[in-house]
Amino acid sequence: MKINKLKIFFAAGLLLAFGCNGCDPKTADSGADYTISPEAGTTYKAGDEVKVKVGLPANTKPDSVVYMMEAIRLGVAKDTLGVSLKTDTIPLGIKLITAKVYQGGKSQDVTTNILLLAAKAPEQLTYKVEKTFPRDTSAYTEGLQYVDGVIYESTGDYGHSTIRKVDLQTGKVLMQTKLESKYFGEGISVIGDKVVQMTYREKTGFVYDKNNLKLLKTFANNVGVEGWGMCFDGKKLYLDDSTNRIWFLDKDTYQQIGFIDVCDDKKQIDSVNELEYIDGKLYANVYQTDEILVINPKTGAVEQRIDMKNLYPESERPSNRDWGNNVLNGIAYDAATKRIFVTGKKWPKMYQVKFVKK
Repeated sequence: MKINKLKIFFAAGLLLAFGCNGCDPKTADSGADYTISPEAGTTYKAGDEVKVKVGLPANTKPDSVVYMMEAIRLGVAKDTLGVSLKTDTIPLGIKLITAKVYQGGKSQDVTTNILLLAAKAPEQLTYKVEKTFPRDTSAYTEGLQYVDGVIYESTGDYGHSTIRKVDLQTGKVLMQTKLESKYFGEGISVIGDKVVQMTYREKTGFVYDKNNLKLLKTFANNVGVEGWGMCFDGKKLYLDDSTNRIWFLDKDTYQQIGFIDVCDDKKQIDSVNELEYIDGKLYANVYQTDEILVINPKTGAVEQRIDMKNLYPESERPSNRDWGNNVLNGIAYDAATKRIFVTGKKWPKMYQVKFVKK
């Protein structure tokens, strides 16, 4: 998403993915040799049944075993039969599973984790260009939204970041506010009479007056690894952060109220970028690719994958641009007319497109 940006892995996810099977930090040196299955990192697909059980030393009989998936209690057993976990309604991603073994007035936690993926492969779509509009080729697009006949755009890059209103038909910048050079502008969302803008690594958000783009206030953004794309569904904000995680934020306080992890049927999808909410689904660019994903906002499942290759043909691109960074990024939706607009960083055109089956 950024200039010469290296891929950042989500640290917490890695700790879970490669976590110790059958040990807990507080009891790892206790000498107990409880085990747990499934093995850490085992992959399942939504709808699969997961059988979870502890293995006990010979001649050991616990008083009870309580099974948990993160904060959800799965069940209690008094033997090694374990419990069954149904996954058809569980959000996707890495899930920490704990068995708390009680015996003789003491307890010990035994942990593992699983990776839950989408039940089926995403539908493959492509696009048709219906119309094009001119754009400002200096705009390093990070956030894009169409509201009341105007394009609201956030541009990035230190020393060049702005929030602006743009005329769709001409590409002319109607109004803009420039950020201080220490900030890198990121995703935006229009909420009522305000516009919220995130920053890249500065852990700061801005709130502007929608009408004149005057800064009203700043707030601390401590959600996620970084600030990337953002959108609004009318009730809550969605924010991604360079990983496969999309956070839910309260629209008034901008504090975390939940999250989903984006996965298809084969893997977790990192670098989820600029976001748009369209008819109950999340549409997301994947940084440095020609793909747009259609994501279920309840589970994180990738339901459709849109191939946008050659939208801006390489033969038409100036040779002196850094095309590794000036990539597809920007999705806006006109709900009144059902028009979808897409563009890229420093691209000369905004494309009105229709998504169709391959």
